[in-house]
Amino acid sequence: MTSCISPLAKGNDGGTGASYESAVWFDSTAMAGVRFAVARISLGRRIELARKMREIGRKAEFLEAGTDAREKLEAAVISGEIDRAYLEWGLVAVEGLTIDGEGASPALVIERGPMELAAEALTRVKAEWGLSETERKN
Repeated sequence: MTSCISPLAKGNDGGTGASYESAVWFDSTAMAGVRFAVARISLGRRIELARKMREIGRKAEFLEAGTDAREKLEAAVISGEIDRAYLEWGLVAVEGLTIDGEGASPALVIERGPMELAAEALTRVKAEWGLSETERKN
Protein backbone atom coordinates (compact mmCIF):
# COMPACT_ATOMS: atom_id res chain seq x y z
CA MET A 1 0.00 0.00 0.00
CA THR A 2 2.59 2.49 -1.06
CA SER A 3 1.39 5.91 -2.08
CA CYS A 4 3.37 7.36 -4.96
CA ILE A 5 2.97 11.11 -4.96
CA SER A 6 5.20 13.37 -7.01
CA PRO A 7 6.95 16.28 -5.25
CA LEU A 8 4.65 18.65 -7.12
CA ALA A 9 1.68 17.28 -5.19
CA LYS A 10 3.11 18.98 -2.11
CA GLY A 11 3.29 22.36 -3.80
CA ASN A 12 7.05 22.31 -4.42
CA ASP A 13 7.51 23.46 -7.99
CA GLY A 14 10.87 25.12 -7.72
CA GLY A 15 9.68 28.44 -6.37
CA THR A 16 7.44 29.65 -9.19
CA GLY A 17 4.17 29.20 -7.30
CA ALA A 18 1.87 26.56 -5.97
CA SER A 19 1.08 23.36 -7.82
CA TYR A 20 -1.56 20.73 -7.26
CA GLU A 21 -1.92 17.18 -8.58
CA SER A 22 -5.58 16.23 -9.03
CA ALA A 23 -4.87 12.51 -8.62
CA VAL A 24 -2.92 10.28 -6.24
CA TRP A 25 -1.11 7.15 -7.48
CA PHE A 26 -1.11 3.87 -5.54
CA ASP A 27 0.82 0.66 -6.05
CA SER A 28 -1.68 -2.18 -5.99
CA THR A 29 -1.38 -4.68 -3.18
CA ALA A 30 -3.82 -7.00 -4.95
CA MET A 31 -1.79 -7.23 -8.17
CA ALA A 32 2.00 -6.89 -8.21
CA GLY A 33 3.31 -4.45 -10.80
CA VAL A 34 0.00 -2.64 -11.20
CA ARG A 35 -0.63 0.91 -10.09
CA PHE A 36 -3.66 3.11 -10.31
CA ALA A 37 -4.57 6.75 -9.86
CA VAL A 38 -7.46 8.00 -7.77
CA ALA A 39 -8.90 11.48 -8.25
CA ARG A 40 -8.63 13.84 -5.34
CA ILE A 41 -11.89 15.31 -4.23
CA SER A 42 -12.72 18.79 -5.43
CA LEU A 43 -15.78 20.90 -4.85
CA GLY A 44 -17.09 20.31 -8.35
CA ARG A 45 -16.51 16.55 -8.28
CA ARG A 46 -18.13 16.23 -4.85
CA ILE A 47 -21.25 18.08 -6.01
CA GLU A 48 -21.58 16.00 -9.18
CA LEU A 49 -21.16 12.73 -7.31
CA ALA A 50 -23.58 13.80 -4.57
CA ARG A 51 -26.25 14.53 -7.18
CA LYS A 52 -25.78 11.15 -8.78
CA MET A 53 -25.80 9.32 -5.46
CA ARG A 54 -28.85 11.13 -4.13
CA GLU A 55 -31.22 9.39 -6.52
CA ILE A 56 -29.54 5.99 -6.29
CA GLY A 57 -29.50 6.25 -2.49
CA ARG A 58 -33.18 7.09 -2.20
CA LYS A 59 -34.13 4.05 -4.20
CA ALA A 60 -31.76 1.85 -2.18
CA GLU A 61 -33.20 3.00 1.15
CA PHE A 62 -36.73 2.26 -0.03
CA LEU A 63 -35.83 -1.22 -1.24
CA GLU A 64 -33.71 -2.14 1.81
CA ALA A 65 -36.72 -1.45 4.02
CA GLY A 66 -38.74 -4.08 2.15
CA THR A 67 -39.09 -7.65 3.30
CA ASP A 68 -39.70 -9.12 -0.14
CA ALA A 69 -36.77 -11.20 -1.47
CA ARG A 70 -37.08 -9.41 -4.82
CA GLU A 71 -36.69 -6.02 -3.11
CA LYS A 72 -33.61 -7.27 -1.25
CA LEU A 73 -32.08 -8.47 -4.51
CA GLU A 74 -32.83 -5.13 -6.16
CA ALA A 75 -31.19 -3.36 -3.20
CA ALA A 76 -28.04 -5.45 -3.74
CA VAL A 77 -28.00 -4.44 -7.42
CA ILE A 78 -28.31 -0.79 -6.45
CA SER A 79 -25.43 -1.18 -4.00
CA GLY A 80 -23.31 -2.43 -6.92
CA GLU A 81 -24.42 0.57 -8.99
CA ILE A 82 -23.25 2.88 -6.22
CA ASP A 83 -19.83 1.18 -6.13
CA ARG A 84 -19.60 1.47 -9.90
CA ALA A 85 -20.44 5.19 -9.75
CA TYR A 86 -17.67 5.75 -7.20
CA LEU A 87 -15.18 3.94 -9.44
CA GLU A 88 -16.29 5.79 -12.55
CA TRP A 89 -15.80 9.12 -10.79
CA GLY A 90 -12.67 8.27 -8.84
CA LEU A 91 -10.51 5.77 -10.73
CA VAL A 92 -8.70 7.87 -13.33
CA ALA A 93 -5.83 5.72 -14.61
CA VAL A 94 -4.37 2.20 -14.47
CA GLU A 95 -0.83 1.14 -15.40
CA GLY A 96 0.91 -2.21 -15.63
CA LEU A 97 -2.11 -4.34 -16.55
CA THR A 98 -3.53 -5.79 -19.73
CA ILE A 99 -7.00 -7.34 -19.91
CA ASP A 100 -7.68 -9.70 -22.80
CA GLY A 101 -4.59 -8.32 -24.56
CA GLU A 102 -5.70 -4.71 -24.20
CA GLY A 103 -4.07 -2.05 -22.02
CA ALA A 104 -6.28 -1.56 -18.97
CA SER A 105 -8.25 1.64 -18.60
CA PRO A 106 -10.51 2.54 -15.69
CA ALA A 107 -13.58 1.58 -17.75
CA LEU A 108 -12.04 -1.76 -18.73
CA VAL A 109 -11.14 -2.55 -15.12
CA ILE A 110 -14.75 -1.86 -14.13
CA GLU A 111 -16.21 -3.93 -16.99
CA ARG A 112 -13.87 -6.92 -17.26
CA GLY A 113 -11.02 -6.47 -14.81
CA PRO A 114 -10.02 -8.47 -11.76
CA MET A 115 -12.48 -8.02 -8.91
CA GLU A 116 -9.63 -7.74 -6.39
CA LEU A 117 -8.20 -4.70 -8.17
CA ALA A 118 -11.60 -3.04 -8.52
CA ALA A 119 -12.31 -3.62 -4.81
CA GLU A 120 -8.92 -2.19 -3.83
CA ALA A 121 -9.43 0.87 -6.03
CA LEU A 122 -12.94 1.36 -4.63
CA THR A 123 -11.57 1.35 -1.08
CA ARG A 124 -8.95 3.95 -2.08
CA VAL A 125 -11.54 6.13 -3.83
CA LYS A 126 -13.80 6.14 -0.79
CA ALA A 127 -10.87 6.84 1.54
CA GLU A 128 -9.57 9.68 -0.65
CA TRP A 129 -13.00 11.22 -0.77
CA GLY A 130 -13.26 11.20 3.02
CA LEU A 131 -16.22 8.88 3.39
CA SER A 132 -16.96 7.57 6.87
CA GLU A 133 -16.77 3.84 7.60
CA THR A 134 -20.58 3.61 7.41
CA GLU A 135 -20.63 5.45 4.06
CA ARG A 136 -17.84 3.16 2.76
CA LYS A 137 -19.94 0.08 3.54
CA ASN A 138 -22.81 1.51 1.53
